Amino acid sequence: MALRGAARLVLGGALVFAGISHLTFARRDFRAQVPQTVVELAPLDEDGIVLASGVVEIALGTAIALAPAGIRPLVGKVAAAFFGAVFPGNIAQWLHHRDAFGLDTDARRFGRLFFQPVLIAWALWSTRAPSR
Repeated sequence: MALRGAARLVLGGALVFAGISHLTFARRDFRAQVPQTVVELAPLDEDGIVLASGVVEIALGTAIALAPAGIRPLVGKVAAAFFGAVFPGNIAQWLHHRDAFGLDTDARRFGRLFFQPVLIAWALWSTRAPSR
């Protein structure tokens, strides 16, 4: 139980940090991940999408860290869905050879793709209801 709680707090903190970085120092890097199809369909420009996703990440991170136990599983499912929803951005970065976050080779960009399922599993595991 303590490990799961610590994992939940670390994930929540990581999401808040990532969200703040969307709004400040890493905006340019995050723009490299916005797929062109999203830009064409969204009512926001590339920068607006980055800013909006940053706000969502801050809200999700805060919810993961602070949600009462009764709603944590729901918050975890929402976070897992968010990680799934942003995965096309990671694929776009790899397919279009966009450098960002130190991912300056196709091998590094491809390797990063395997971390997204880890984030999904982490969100679900760290927020699940305790077993009885």
